[in-house]
Amino acid sequence: MVSGLINANPVIYEKKERRVRSVDDSEYTAAEAIDQLEVFDHIRDIKDPEHPYSLEELKVITEDAIEVDDKLSYVRVTFTPTVEHCSMATVIGLCLRVKLMRSLPQRYKVDIRVAPGTHATEAAVNKQLNDKERVAAALENPNLVDMVDECLAPSFA
Repeated sequence: MVSGLINANPVIYEKKERRVRSVDDSEYTAAEAIDQLEVFDHIRDIKDPEHPYSLEELKVITEDAIEVDDKLSYVRVTFTPTVEHCSMATVIGLCLRVKLMRSLPQRYKVDIRVAPGTHATEAAVNKQLNDKERVAAALENPNLVDMVDECLAPSFA
């Protein structure tokens, strides 16, 4: 029985610190803070499973489609499949989830969504991509893991 997601290839995340000025002008440090651009930089080079282009080049993901709430440790990525009946929508979403699992601090909850009205089975895809047990089961399939790793290879280069 799988109790949670297993990170077979962990990426060691170096703590980022930024100095923030409080109201009384004293400084304090916010560790592990991330923003929209950083999340986009992590996922922009993921290769599409069917094309030799990145998700950014195909306009599947955009910086504007990423929401980050650092205080709540929450990240939402909304992607737009290239066609309404894209058979690879779940694989693309799984690639996004795996890349962010490997790249972001563990405190972040990641929500992956298909843009509303852009896929014929939008609700089913969203349910699959955000169900821990389904994601864990998918990551136990060696063929699927190989496909995900191939799509992620350019993003780790």
